[in-house]
Amino acid sequence: KSLKIKSIIGVFLGLLGMYLLVSQKGLQMQEDSWIGIIMIMSCIISWSAGSLFVAKADTPSNFFITTGYQMLSAGVILAIGSWAFDESWSEPLSWQLNTQIAIICLILFGSIAAFTAFNYLLKVVSTEKVATSSYVNPIIALLLGWYFLNESITMQSMIAAAIMLTGVYFINSRKVR
Repeated sequence: KSLKIKSIIGVFLGLLGMYLLVSQKGLQMQEDSWIGIIMIMSCIISWSAGSLFVAKADTPSNFFITTGYQMLSAGVILAIGSWAFDESWSEPLSWQLNTQIAIICLILFGSIAAFTAFNYLLKVVSTEKVATSSYVNPIIALLLGWYFLNESITMQSMIAAAIMLTGVYFINSRKVR
């Protein structure tokens, strides 16, 4: 299947909104920022390639197994990257209680539940519709940062969020024949 015009418009709006969100003057380059930029671009490319692969591949019928394979692969790659950049490690038992609770919630809800649902949706819904989570997640992060950390939401952030949500609308409003 090829992308229809509404989906193309939606993807363009989503990317435009994402650009507006991260290109604000309040975000400043610091020493070694290029490493983060390269890592973000690597993540975007590998997430896209992986999503396209999983959508078309003959994967196990149990979505938890598919999720496990992907997370194991990603864990190995992240461990190698962490070693390559000489990051410091600490044992989870030495972390603060709030950090331990947060990581358990991320593992259960942000990884296992959400990623298994994502893999399921890749098999039953068009890939571009599933990919709209990439546009919604930064908006949720923006709102959570505002609510829990008292971060400010700028006019540019609101415009970026509106453009991304418009992109999601265009992608999801496409009629299927």
